[in-house]
Amino acid sequence: MERSIICKSLDEVRLHIDAIDREMVNLLAQRGDFVAQAARFKKTTDDVRAPQRVEQVIAKVTILAKELNANPTVVEAVYRAMISAFINAELVEHAALADSR
Repeated sequence: MERSIICKSLDEVRLHIDAIDREMVNLLAQRGDFVAQAARFKKTTDDVRAPQRVEQVIAKVTILAKELNANPTVVEAVYRAMISAFINAELVEHAALADSR
């Protein structure tokens, strides 16, 4: 992984952050596509919520954060918020699929 570049101005810092944000939103869109697909395979809303799976993901990314010298507290907080938002979206998708059956 490429580490941070030493910037010479706040504008340069913001340009790099903007580029990272674009990549992150693209990755979130891809993740969302897979979340929508996952809804098809889950029979109940408990399957959608899957608290054990959430904790597996959190444990995995916390270890990854440490390996990559990222702040594990920030990574965990971001992932918990992201997963919660995706679960809410998946619940809507799951309900729509159930209604169409």
